[in-house]
Amino acid sequence: MPLTRKHRIIIGSIVAILACILAIGITIGVVAGRRKSTPLTIQEQVNQILANNPLIDGHNDWAWLIRANFQNRINDLDLFNMTQYQLKNTTPSHTDITRLRKGQVGGQFWSIYTGCEHQGKDATVSFMEQIDVMKRLIAKHPDIFQMATTANEVRQAFSSKHIASLFGIEGGQAIESSFSILRLFYQMGVRYMTLTHNCNTPWADQNKVDHNDSVLIKNNGLTEFGKRVIAEMNRLGMLVDLSHVARKTMLDVFNITRSPVIFSHSSAYTVCNHTRNVQDDILELVKINQGIVMVTFVPGFIVCSDTNRGTIDDVAAHINHIRNIVGIEGVGLGADYDGIQKTPVGLEDVSKFPKLIEYLLSQGNWTHDDIIKLIGGNILRVMEKNEQIAQELQKTMKPEENLISINELEIYNLTQCRNLDMYPTIVTNATS
Repeated sequence: MPLTRKHRIIIGSIVAILACILAIGITIGVVAGRRKSTPLTIQEQVNQILANNPLIDGHNDWAWLIRANFQNRINDLDLFNMTQYQLKNTTPSHTDITRLRKGQVGGQFWSIYTGCEHQGKDATVSFMEQIDVMKRLIAKHPDIFQMATTANEVRQAFSSKHIASLFGIEGGQAIESSFSILRLFYQMGVRYMTLTHNCNTPWADQNKVDHNDSVLIKNNGLTEFGKRVIAEMNRLGMLVDLSHVARKTMLDVFNITRSPVIFSHSSAYTVCNHTRNVQDDILELVKINQGIVMVTFVPGFIVCSDTNRGTIDDVAAHINHIRNIVGIEGVGLGADYDGIQKTPVGLEDVSKFPKLIEYLLSQGNWTHDDIIKLIGGNILRVMEKNEQIAQELQKTMKPEENLISINELEIYNLTQCRNLDMYPTIVTNATS
């Protein structure tokens, strides 16, 4: 049947419409192609990395700040905006939920800490109070925080858009030289212990014994009891943290540990020769041990100055130095926010982590894979290795039951507040 004029008009209109649709599609495709080929800015790259990989900081003292300023009262504390509060040291808090989210923090080792003055008195009680306040803080905002005790739990928390919250005891005085307390802390969720703070325990030396003018009592590193502590931590799967300890203590640990160790908040001694930092020969041992040094932002450890705050560039110098010796697998981040008053310029609080990553990417010698390892991949690897070794050790090792000797406690004058009823009675008169 021949097409009528009406049919030809209809067909022509359909063809015209299809041509328009095709043209629009081609235009959209060209524009999309152009957009796809446009390189992402460094800031966009960082946002993309942090959106898909957890940034895990090794050390934050928010719990200590809450204890020192608010006596652990958090029921009415606005955890979204801590800058509104006047604090005792006049320095605004570095941490709150708003800035944690802005900094795209995916996981945090919360420091469980109280001062050395508690040792031999109420150290265990005070550390338990700090665990309690952090557990209550997590429970207060379950939409923000999620407790994590394993590498897989960290990943799960991150995938559900929570901040994975881990605990690290800062100072071996917390366990009062008791394996029982060490194990109970592990059951409460503690996953690393810094062997000392800025005081010796009866079984381990801290970094200040390495000062040239030191007159401190020395254990000469780890005592035999201290070596047993390391073995029990390996058996449990609790990370051994060597920040704060003396050089000899570090060497003793490397000689006996079966698991990778961490430095939760230390930097490079060659860049700043502070005893809290890690010397190059120790970095070589970290490499062999497959451990990790989590670089801190403390100005005194970054630029060796009480007045100069340092900059992002100075922090990066420590990261790069450690990377050059240990390798990319052995470096991480351990800022020490809220444990310090001054911070480097550009790294003022927890919201600034992305700025450091932007700086490293801008240098041209850091790949995306490198950054992923630095911000969290490395510490997750160390955690997994500790978990794996602990499972193997528990097949053959029994829980440690030895007591520290009374003599070791007496050297540090730590028997006054102990009943000592666990120790056998010393018989002085066999006929009585």
